[in-house]
Amino acid sequence: MKNKHIIAGNWKMNKSNKEANSFIIEIQNRILDNGNTDVIFCPPFTSLITIVEALKNSQFYVGAQNVHYEIEGAYTGEISVNMLTSIGVEYVIVGHSERRHIFGESDDFINKKIVAVKDSKLIPIFCIGETLEQRNSGHTGKILNDQIEFGLKNIENIDPDNFIIAYEPVWAIGTGETASVLQVEEAHHKIKTYLKNLFGSNGEQVPILYGGSVNEKNAESLINTGGVNGFLIGGSSLKIDSFSEIINIVNNF
Repeated sequence: MKNKHIIAGNWKMNKSNKEANSFIIEIQNRILDNGNTDVIFCPPFTSLITIVEALKNSQFYVGAQNVHYEIEGAYTGEISVNMLTSIGVEYVIVGHSERRHIFGESDDFINKKIVAVKDSKLIPIFCIGETLEQRNSGHTGKILNDQIEFGLKNIENIDPDNFIIAYEPVWAIGTGETASVLQVEEAHHKIKTYLKNLFGSNGEQVPILYGGSVNEKNAESLINTGGVNGFLIGGSSLKIDSFSEIINIVNNF
């Protein structure tokens, strides 16, 4: 995966099972060859089995939007890594800002998830990013450093082929606001430096995705930005035309 681009579509709480299946079929009809780009669909839990089955023997991958760090137990409403791997899921989003800010997930809680995911056969898509207040206060670097340091606590090594970072400035998620090319490049450089300090050359090679109101109009400039290895996409991943166009843009880069 080191030399590949990655596009992950985070559907959040959208699409029924029927809608999800129809969407996947249409995407497969449109994207006959995604070349050097790994495309990952992250539907709600209710559609995971359907999407895994629909994408068997295809060029696409399936990820979950969340996971618990415990293997089993009295955790109503939660899903374990074993449950995900048992149905063929390969990726899982961890640390998304909506989990942090709406559901109160702490760095320590996220760290436990990452350790559990890393110990399984799943590949984490570890989300980090600052709020607008933190950026305006000049604390972007510290926030990213802290989220990486605490999120990857007690992890001694990292495999760049089985780990993904997603930089998503909180102020750009679902707002229509996109970080400038310079802001993205600076943030990705900081992240790469922090990872190199922690894990050496392996850390430096971890792919870093950008997320935050990515669409077919800004995808080309963003994928050309230094340090950007692909995208974690929200709203545009729900639209067949937009998502297909973004895949084509990245695939032609």
